[in-house]
Amino acid sequence: MTAGGAMRRGRGGGSRVSGSDEAAQRALNAEAPKIDHLFQRIVQLFRPYRPKLALTAVLIIVAAGFSVIPPLLTQRAFDEGLFPPDGTPNLGRLATLVGLMIAIYVLSTLLGVWQTYLTATVGNRVMGALRVRMFTHLQAMELSFFTRTKTGVIQSRLSNDVGGVAGVLTNTVSSVLGNTVTVIAAFVAMLLLNWQLTIIALVLMPILVVAQRRVGQVRARIATKTQESLSDMTAITQETLSVSGILLSKSFSRQAAETDRYADENRTQIRLQVQQQMSGQWFFALVGIFLSSIPAIVYLAAGFLLVGGAPDITPGTIVAFTTVQARLLFPLMALMRVALDLQTSGALFARIFEYLDLRPAITDRPGARDVPVDGERGRITLEHVTFRYPDAGPDSRPTLDDVSLTIEPGQFAAFVGPSGAGKTTVSYLVPRFYDVSAGRVTFAGVDVRNLRHESLLGHVGIVSQETYLFHASIADNLRYAKPDATPDELVAAAKAANIHDTIASFADGYDTVVGERGYRLSGGEKQRIAIARVLLKDPEVLILDEATSALDAISERIVQKALDTAARGRTTVSIAHRLSTVVDADVIFVVDGGRIVERGTHDELLRSGGTYSTLYSEQRSAAL
Repeated sequence: MTAGGAMRRGRGGGSRVSGSDEAAQRALNAEAPKIDHLFQRIVQLFRPYRPKLALTAVLIIVAAGFSVIPPLLTQRAFDEGLFPPDGTPNLGRLATLVGLMIAIYVLSTLLGVWQTYLTATVGNRVMGALRVRMFTHLQAMELSFFTRTKTGVIQSRLSNDVGGVAGVLTNTVSSVLGNTVTVIAAFVAMLLLNWQLTIIALVLMPILVVAQRRVGQVRARIATKTQESLSDMTAITQETLSVSGILLSKSFSRQAAETDRYADENRTQIRLQVQQQMSGQWFFALVGIFLSSIPAIVYLAAGFLLVGGAPDITPGTIVAFTTVQARLLFPLMALMRVALDLQTSGALFARIFEYLDLRPAITDRPGARDVPVDGERGRITLEHVTFRYPDAGPDSRPTLDDVSLTIEPGQFAAFVGPSGAGKTTVSYLVPRFYDVSAGRVTFAGVDVRNLRHESLLGHVGIVSQETYLFHASIADNLRYAKPDATPDELVAAAKAANIHDTIASFADGYDTVVGERGYRLSGGEKQRIAIARVLLKDPEVLILDEATSALDAISERIVQKALDTAARGRTTVSIAHRLSTVVDADVIFVVDGGRIVERGTHDELLRSGGTYSTLYSEQRSAAL
């Protein structure tokens, strides 16, 4: 035995496992509980469908039981109908046995169709419920999850991973149960026919089971890599074939580079798919040779037994035995394939449950309540707030550092300052898209962490720099804020947002489809539709996150007029880059380095000659 052998002789004369095998064994021992837990979770997916599964199980058991009766009837047809002891075929007996076989085939087929319908129904419903469950769970995830995860990767989990287990969910239960019952029934029938031939037919089965387990582990690893590659391909597709991606690649003449990037990942996917298809093929080739050889071996063994004087072996016994043996070995091979599929799909289920196990960072506390009706719902306060983004290291400089301020109900408050100062972060903390690292944010006098998040969001409207419109009609985009809005309400909101006349000039009016992300509209038109959408929601607090910074001067004036209308009578928080849009604000907070360095009205801040005055002078000079 070599030094690298699996077993080495210990000092006391006994053998022990080598270091590498010990590590492998520890890995297998550690993986076993995970596999068991994963299997339990998969089983839980089927619990709502137990009545249908019970009926399916009955149908499968009955059909599987029927499947082994024809071989037994075949023995009688040979020994009692075709070749009876007196040598004269018994046509009456033969006709009866043949009729019984045909009746069983018909009944088994009908039961199989019914069973297929039930399993397809249950499997697809489980898959659909799993897809909706994942989508619902992702909807509950905090904003930071989506800022650090590619959209294409998320889409791949929903479509490719869930779709990849569709066959398992649809066919596994029936396949496992049906083939198991068939194998057991066939084994019993073989024992009844001849126990010596049964031992010969099954002697190599344990070796095949061990080999199948090893192949399954390899396929599971390849499946994980395959799905990761598929996620990358989906992400590339989503990034480069969106309207924004196409515009970017064309404007920089990067189409060839993007094609190369996709082709590289596609080659990886092809290689992994081939590996996945080929893994285990030698195993199944050997199994096929073995299964094909069994009848011949049975004939040879029967010959030896007959020479030895075995009295219970007749031509009918041999024919029936080889028929039953096929009904045993082929379902057993199917069970091996199912076991491989389960090991492969286990990698997909692990990826699915990985997402389902993610815990949202923003959740309702026990006892969280709605925004109080009798409180000052427009009042916002930050009390000694310090904030670091979740991905920032603990030693990094906080984005906001000990910030305290109050915005009164109905007040127009603006946040200005250099890029990266922390202005937009304030707009994320008010609707609790993130939780503060220290201090607290209150809404209507209540810590936002003690309010139901859905209730809080119901009182806040947001118009951001990047307006998102669905590929739908203008009316549908507006009704996203209020699904039951009447046509008159849509018109009123559009007029308030100074966009009604523009919509009316379109051939299809409010039924005009805006295109992907609203690309059929100008920037100013999209912004005004977004403002009209917020007006339909009618929130107490309006957050404007640099809502006009991407517009030209003419569009900015039109949109700004709509924003002024929208802000009337509401608490308004405006994150502004262009100071000209906030000169009429009730209070302006100047943010620099994560701190409030100045606060006051436009005139007061100009007189103070500080940061605001410098920024305002620079912007005026640049505009001249």
